[in-house]
Amino acid sequence: MRHYPTDLLLAVEHVERSLLATPATEPHELRELLTSAGIADPASRLDSGQLHDGLDRFLDGVSQYPWQPLTDRDDVLETAPVGTVVLDDRQAEATLRGLLLAWALGNHVVVRTGRPRLWHAVMEALRAAGVPLPEGRTAPAGDPTPGEHVDVPALPADAVLALDCQAAWVHRLVRRRHLAGVSLARARAADHTERDQRLAARLRYLVARARRTPYHRARLPEPAAVTDVADIVTLPVLEKADLEAHSPPFSRDMLSADQPTGEVLRSGATGGRPRYIVYSRTDWENMVREAVPVLYALGVRPGDRIVNTLFGGGMYGGLTTTFSEFAKMPVEAYSTGQFATVDDLLTLVDGFRANVVLGMPALLLPLLREAKERRPALRIEKVVYGGTPMTETDKDWLRRELGTRVVSSILAANDGAQLGHQCAALGGTRHHVNDDYNLIEVVDEYGRPVPEGQTGELLITSMQKFEGPLLRYRIGDTGRVFTHDCACGVSGKVLEYQGRSDGLIRFKGETVEHGEVLQALAGLGVSRLQIEIGTEDGREVLVVRTEAPDPLDPADVRKLLTDTFPVLGDLQDFDAALDVFELRVECLPEGRLPRNPVSGKIRNVLDSRIAVAAR
Repeated sequence: MRHYPTDLLLAVEHVERSLLATPATEPHELRELLTSAGIADPASRLDSGQLHDGLDRFLDGVSQYPWQPLTDRDDVLETAPVGTVVLDDRQAEATLRGLLLAWALGNHVVVRTGRPRLWHAVMEALRAAGVPLPEGRTAPAGDPTPGEHVDVPALPADAVLALDCQAAWVHRLVRRRHLAGVSLARARAADHTERDQRLAARLRYLVARARRTPYHRARLPEPAAVTDVADIVTLPVLEKADLEAHSPPFSRDMLSADQPTGEVLRSGATGGRPRYIVYSRTDWENMVREAVPVLYALGVRPGDRIVNTLFGGGMYGGLTTTFSEFAKMPVEAYSTGQFATVDDLLTLVDGFRANVVLGMPALLLPLLREAKERRPALRIEKVVYGGTPMTETDKDWLRRELGTRVVSSILAANDGAQLGHQCAALGGTRHHVNDDYNLIEVVDEYGRPVPEGQTGELLITSMQKFEGPLLRYRIGDTGRVFTHDCACGVSGKVLEYQGRSDGLIRFKGETVEHGEVLQALAGLGVSRLQIEIGTEDGREVLVVRTEAPDPLDPADVRKLLTDTFPVLGDLQDFDAALDVFELRVECLPEGRLPRNPVSGKIRNVLDSRIAVAAR
């Protein structure tokens, strides 16, 4: 059985809380044993925050253990315990640090000591947290115990515990192996026998981090109650309205009391109340660590020259996140954002030999078509897109007209970062998922899991996002998940994305809610509204269909819509010369919108881009 650093951190936090909660004037057996052994301030050597920071740096990601994804190439280092670590108890402070780090890294520990009562008490106090920990025992001083004998030096009282994790002696607790040519996804897929316990450890730690926040404290069980990843279904569903109500700037109930760090992103519809998604520094670093292997899986290679046209500014995440990710990779990036013009693109292709373009189809395709008209010999080797689907017709055009060799997709959200990626062997709207980063469930409207392969609403649990944690968050998308042995070499779960479930319409890089549009049209007497978005000749076409008891003039409806929602008109953040969008209005008498023959319901939002892309 593999043990995980996060479980040791939970055990240390359990003991730390006990020490800090007991006044110095009141008895505390473990504190008394440690102080009598010469550790003047036991809580300073059982500082779970310092241990986390130190282990996170030592492992280059506690949340990625036992692998460390490399950034200059698409493979990993694997970390494993040495087995049995033998500690000679010369100084209690040094022995305590040795025990904690040896256990954190999965080793069995034997303490050779003349004070076995002390170390039995320490081990039992840590085990009282109820999480899985390695074996540990004592032996008489000088006992010929086999194992890795590690000499732990004393640490000055004012030394930083996190920095001690980088010391030379700590490296003797692990063995590292370079898995040449093995990507992070393939390493995890091959680790299928450990998958459930690996994810259970991730989930335990996430639950513990979430319980630091006022909102989650009363909703979630103690982390020790999570013994299997299947226990996730016992946790409550987080609805979007609750996330908005309890997140900044309206509330801080979903945030811990930790020192603020990291980045805050904005999410939500253009006309509604935005959501602000907080990523601590650790959250952001985890996102980047997990994203770099995904970018390699999308076809990015060392030496690529990438035009990044994803949307930026206004606290939107697309450009900001990829800027951080490309900065870690051996690539050259040109972060134009959505303001890229045809002149910009041609300059970068001609002058810098750019060979990759990244962006949303609504901007990319008109940009590339116009560039092709002006430069018939234009070639773009790789196109990576996200935000909305791309039709197979448009993919064929890229391959035929631009000689594009790689067309790949990343599925992501400001709320939870990357949700899935599409390798060259997958088509349509199918994406590999990464349960170690975002665990995706498919449920019915009541939050109950549906059978594998059946369509339902998506819940995401962001396993490595600890500030403003997202547990079983109903993100507003639909799809189905099934197991697939992919030709790319990665076996595991695949998500077939099937569109929005919450009435959101996304185009021009912006989002509008169906309910807001219906409310705006209420003054004209509109009783029913259907909105459909599709593509024609590389442009996004938004069709607004209304039902009303009295005849309506489509021109009046159009004017009201464009006045209320400027993004439906000529307003756009990118090159105004590009023909990227068309609004059409169809006014129908009552009863003329198509109904479901069984339920009589009208589909409020249709996204024909999904249907075309899935063919």
